[in-house]
Amino acid sequence: MSLKIGDVAPNFTLKNANNEAYTLSDFKGKKNVVMLFFPAVGSSVCEKELCSTRDGMKDYENLDAQVIAISVDGPFAQKLWTDRHQFNFPLVSDFNKEVSPAYGAFYDNWLPEKFALKGVSKRSAFVIDKNGLVQYAEVLENAGNEPNYSAIQETLKKLS
Repeated sequence: MSLKIGDVAPNFTLKNANNEAYTLSDFKGKKNVVMLFFPAVGSSVCEKELCSTRDGMKDYENLDAQVIAISVDGPFAQKLWTDRHQFNFPLVSDFNKEVSPAYGAFYDNWLPEKFALKGVSKRSAFVIDKNGLVQYAEVLENAGNEPNYSAIQETLKKLS
């Protein structure tokens, strides 16, 4: 079940390949958080989404937001991708598949007709305010679609 606007965002701690931990509650009272769940390192739509986010990072920073990208890929695959694309925000691994389901951002079966991958993050976007409440929630069933960047930015503007 997906989270709704006004819900308390489930807390989590996830790490990147450098063993740096990102805990949602650490941002409480300090920054709004944009969480971008994505299905897979190396896929074309994920690359487009995260490169677009990288290129627009100044806009997120000006709106007092921390972007965190989450997938079930291993941290080492994420690091290779981060290094390749010079992402300027953390990619953290939900390898144990605990956070994605808690946010309703999880495919039990993804691309069953092609690969039958089990347990993959759904492309999703959440804005969590400084009080830890969900202010924007978009969970996409079609992984070929990208989040509504304008709606995310508008939500952040309202929180500023």
